[in-house]
Amino acid sequence: MSYLKYLLFFLLISNSLLAQSEGDFNCYSILAGKEATTDGSVFLAHNEDDWGDRVVNFFKVPARSHSATDSVTLHRGGKLEQPSHTHAYLWLEMPGLEFSDSYINEYGVSIVSDACSSKEDQPEITGGGIGYQLRRLMAERAKTAREAVQIGGALVDRFGYISSGRTYCIAGPNETWMLSVVKGKHWIARRIPDNQVAIIPNYYTIDQVHLKDTVNFLGSPDLISYAQKRGWYDPEKDGEFNFRKVYGSEKSLENIRNKARHWVILNQLSEKSYAVEDVFPFSFVPKKKVDLPTLFQLLRNHYEGTEFDITGGKTGNPHQQKTMSVCSMTNQYGVVAQLRNYMPATVGNVLWIAPRRPCTEAFVPLYPAMDQVPEKWHATDWQTALQKHFDKVKNYQKVYPNHPYWILNERIKKYDDDYYNLIGKRHKKTGSWERKLLRRQNRFEHGILTKFSKHPEKIPEILRKYSFKYLEKDF
Repeated sequence: MSYLKYLLFFLLISNSLLAQSEGDFNCYSILAGKEATTDGSVFLAHNEDDWGDRVVNFFKVPARSHSATDSVTLHRGGKLEQPSHTHAYLWLEMPGLEFSDSYINEYGVSIVSDACSSKEDQPEITGGGIGYQLRRLMAERAKTAREAVQIGGALVDRFGYISSGRTYCIAGPNETWMLSVVKGKHWIARRIPDNQVAIIPNYYTIDQVHLKDTVNFLGSPDLISYAQKRGWYDPEKDGEFNFRKVYGSEKSLENIRNKARHWVILNQLSEKSYAVEDVFPFSFVPKKKVDLPTLFQLLRNHYEGTEFDITGGKTGNPHQQKTMSVCSMTNQYGVVAQLRNYMPATVGNVLWIAPRRPCTEAFVPLYPAMDQVPEKWHATDWQTALQKHFDKVKNYQKVYPNHPYWILNERIKKYDDDYYNLIGKRHKKTGSWERKLLRRQNRFEHGILTKFSKHPEKIPEILRKYSFKYLEKDF
């Protein structure tokens, strides 16, 4: 290896380790209430970012019954009783990682997350604390987004959260919430108004807190008094309590990678224009109602047409920009949960997914009501995957040699080598797929509900075949 290549390799590894140490992989979420969207859907859009060539396993976990003696053992040893029933769900698993899996259950409850550093350095932890299983337990047990928040908050109260901090974005067919947790036993959740949109990169965005308003807020009763005890908040000096300022680490709140990503999408959706140094709102009424194609494009954003785009939209690799973008080098998948309360859950809840990187892949629909996921997208059953999730693996390609992600990893490297000469043709292809699928969606779903109304047992297989016909079209 030449000296120059060695130096570049060293810098790449150093930067990746720095990103890992900060817990900041540029995950990104957009949430939209049902009155802020063109079709009355609740939307939850998310890019999941983690370093390296990884795999994302897709599983369909069935609904299950449990005995009175069944329990769950948490990753660090704590134990939790099982309810008599847990719900079915789609599980996007990233083996080896604690905070990267995503879920959508049979009721449409959808859960993703964004790392948010807190200033907590004296956490209260019980039974080893909770981290990995938090979102899984919410998906298994909740029928609504609000219920998921209540379950998640109760688990943090009981065990204590083990990471610096995180915001779980939780949506259902009727509403959407942000649940922000702090290391230890403090948390706050805020509901996004039905006619508004909210954006979150990797810092806390919940500002005002009104715990007496239990319709729109849920949280730790001592959230404010604890902050006063720690010297983080003085009502006389600081005025109104602001959660993000009081509990968030200053480093994350001032990080340009967070501010710029927040700013660029805010200015595309909001009627008001913001400067990057402005204070951004927790949520806002969009200038135009949001639809699926808009969200697909937003998750593909590289700062095009702004001061942060070093490529000028003409040359270079946009994923190597100094200020990392919404669609970034570390992106592992993009998803948009489309949740419709005016339709039967069988077809009303859809997870649109662009595996690996949204700017090179089309978004295709996965219906949580499908009966199973084809084997090459997971290579083992879900029980084994859960048991082995934290096994140390040096080379995932040896473990999953036929996984489609290896094709995807090679494809993005090809595009990154000559992005602007290749991407136009690719966009025509993926755009054509998406337009076709969106045109077909109403007809397909209406046909499912009418043709199989007397044979509902056939619907899960039809949904699986439809979804994976398009997901596998390019493999």
